[in-house]
Amino acid sequence: MKTSIRHRLEQLAERLAELDALLGAEAATRDMESFRRLSQERAEIATVVDLFAAYRRAEADLAAAVAMESDAEMREFAREEAAAARTVMAGLEDDLQRALLPRDPNDDKSIFLEIRAGTGGDESALFAGDLFRMYARFAEKNRWKIEVVSKSESDLGGYREIIARIEGAGAYAKLKFESGGHRVQRVPATETQGRIHTSACTVAVLPEAGAIDAIVINPAELRIDTYRASGAGGQHINKTDSAVRITHLPSGLVVECQDDRSQHRNKAQALGVLAARLQDMQVRAQQQQIASTRKSLIGSGDRSERIRTYNFPQGRVTDHRINLTLYKIDAIMAGDLDELIAGLNAEHQAEMLAELAQ
Repeated sequence: MKTSIRHRLEQLAERLAELDALLGAEAATRDMESFRRLSQERAEIATVVDLFAAYRRAEADLAAAVAMESDAEMREFAREEAAAARTVMAGLEDDLQRALLPRDPNDDKSIFLEIRAGTGGDESALFAGDLFRMYARFAEKNRWKIEVVSKSESDLGGYREIIARIEGAGAYAKLKFESGGHRVQRVPATETQGRIHTSACTVAVLPEAGAIDAIVINPAELRIDTYRASGAGGQHINKTDSAVRITHLPSGLVVECQDDRSQHRNKAQALGVLAARLQDMQVRAQQQQIASTRKSLIGSGDRSERIRTYNFPQGRVTDHRINLTLYKIDAIMAGDLDELIAGLNAEHQAEMLAELAQ
């Protein structure tokens, strides 16, 4: 085992002991939010620490077996025990490396599935319909709920565009690698001379955004100025500095309020306006991020930009990212995506393991 990995595991073991002490303290449940956060952290690292403990036990077994090899009468037994310990350690090391891989925080989320016809005209729209049915059947097999959000149907029964929400635990984890260009090679229903055509569709899989975080304004990030409100004279002229100007330093937003004679109420109202504006900025930033993600996921929809090819005459489906070809196109179009998804996940995990090893 690499020294860096062992050091990380030792740190996690120490942290687990700290968490047990914190959660076992008499005052642990006084702050329920902190208690939940610590409990969640403990649950996340306990499995890793348990695996590490098993690895250490196997290490101790190996050391004991090696020590027995000096005894001629015990040598054969000791070698068998040492071999068994090394096998256990190798398996546990693989498990530990996978357990240390960073987890995608979106994996448990529901998704928005977007399918758009690309090059190929009517045939592309028909293929978009086929892809949607494929994903819908896969969702049904996983007992997920699927709901069409919007669609633009073609004259021949396919879709120029269809957007659906798929609700279910792990939907994003299983379908996140489906984003990209999907190419089909087949004889279209509209082809009278039996020629094979190539068309393309784009697929985007987007994790459902959570609720916009409640706006928390840090007083240290505000500059609050008070001044005398302007207005008509007379007996109601404001003779105190009741008007308020609040500048939010990180964003540069400035809000002024002088409608009330009370400085306290003007300040509260200005803070309310500032919070609304900050939330609007957050929503816009989130929408821009989604739009940017969508663009990076689906490309231009050109035939040359493809992650997967569905060749109907040869009955094969090829995922070009992992060079995997399966000759069961009918089953795949009926929603049997497990082998493709497993291959993509394995490749992704191998890449992350290579990074962890470095």
